[in-house]
Amino acid sequence: MEKKTLDRFAVIMGILLLGVGLSLLKLIVDPQGILLVLPYVCIGLGCGMFGHGLGNVMSRRVAKNNPELQKQMKIDKNDERNVAISNKAKAKAYDIMLYVFGALMVSFALMGVDMIAVLLLVFAYLFVVGFFIY
Repeated sequence: MEKKTLDRFAVIMGILLLGVGLSLLKLIVDPQGILLVLPYVCIGLGCGMFGHGLGNVMSRRVAKNNPELQKQMKIDKNDERNVAISNKAKAKAYDIMLYVFGALMVSFALMGVDMIAVLLLVFAYLFVVGFFIY
């Protein structure tokens, strides 16, 4: 699928998910089970998809009318220094994430948060560390 079409699809799906989430939030009087969180998940996904798609559409439209800007953006994206800086920032964020998630897991366990929530956080943490080792 073409990027332009994919971005427009993301904008439309974002609007639809946002509308579904808001309507579920207003229409369901006594939510139980999964309906407690489904509207909020739809709203969050809808806002994310809408913002991402609209940002791509707008940046493509601005770059289309300005070839110098398009050339400079391509150079900035592929410059070795920028790639090295980006990789170093990712590495620092990963290092900080290990300590933050570790402290969060210990604090959740000490606070007596539901065991399922703590185990989900532990499994996500171990998945990230395992992927790093791989």
